[in-house]
Amino acid sequence: MSVNLDQKDGCIFNIQQFSVHDGPGIRTIVFLKGCPLRCLWCSNPESQQFYPELVFNFNKCIGESECGRCLSPCSHGVMQSPLRGDLPLKRDLTCDCRVHNCPAEALSVFGKSKSVNEVLDIVEADSAFYARSGGGLTVSGGEPLSQPEYTLNMLREAKNRRIDRAIETSGYVDWSILEQAGEYLNSIIYDIKCLDDHKHIQGTGVSNKLILENFEKLCARFPELPILVRTPIIPGFNDSVEDVTAIVDFIKDKANVQYELLPYHRLGQAKYLALGREYPLGEVLLDDKKMQVLQDVVVAHYSRLTK
Repeated sequence: MSVNLDQKDGCIFNIQQFSVHDGPGIRTIVFLKGCPLRCLWCSNPESQQFYPELVFNFNKCIGESECGRCLSPCSHGVMQSPLRGDLPLKRDLTCDCRVHNCPAEALSVFGKSKSVNEVLDIVEADSAFYARSGGGLTVSGGEPLSQPEYTLNMLREAKNRRIDRAIETSGYVDWSILEQAGEYLNSIIYDIKCLDDHKHIQGTGVSNKLILENFEKLCARFPELPILVRTPIIPGFNDSVEDVTAIVDFIKDKANVQYELLPYHRLGQAKYLALGREYPLGEVLLDDKKMQVLQDVVVAHYSRLTK
């Protein structure tokens, strides 16, 4: 079956070039919108929905008295929504006139439709850096395999272009899709957040059973494929020695697996305000000493796994 790689059928919210944190070497990360999880600590809330979203930066807004363009009907006859703090901002994108009519650029959009070829042309432009560093493309999200056909087409075409391919995934996807992706990948970054299913549901909104089953299948199906398991350490959720030990015990017998702890941060908090949402975790902070204890446990007892 022929595939139209010029069709704008993928929703992308960011393309980040010159990254050195999400796969080997210097990489370009393509972020796809849409995720079935609702992690309380999510630092990319703009990745959760599958459609473009209107964003309002309060700090840039000139104000109703000085501007007020968003209060008037747009050229398509659609009434613009008031942006005063005491009134809700209508965020559906019937049209994008609100964005173009804002002189202060206080309005923007998270999410844009792009074709596979459009994306890979951007990625391929940095091929000289990949060749020198062993880098390439990393597909992330959201959950990139929640746009399965688009992501698989991107990985397949990237392979045709001889671009190194990695993916960041929650593992919460049908095994058939993950298995197909594995055929095109040079490495995988796989999130395992917590082994306790009840806690996992509380923290992410979904069970971990599919995630753990898929991890086992992935290791068995692709025993030579490098897999980096990541655990974000979240205060009050999985920041105990018992939580981390349970995860490393689960993965320690897999010869192709490494392990990395990621300290909790609130860098995405401002995005929630811009999207008109409340940040779920409030003002919680990660204890640096506790984080160091967890790192020491992994290094001391599971040194082979440590990235």
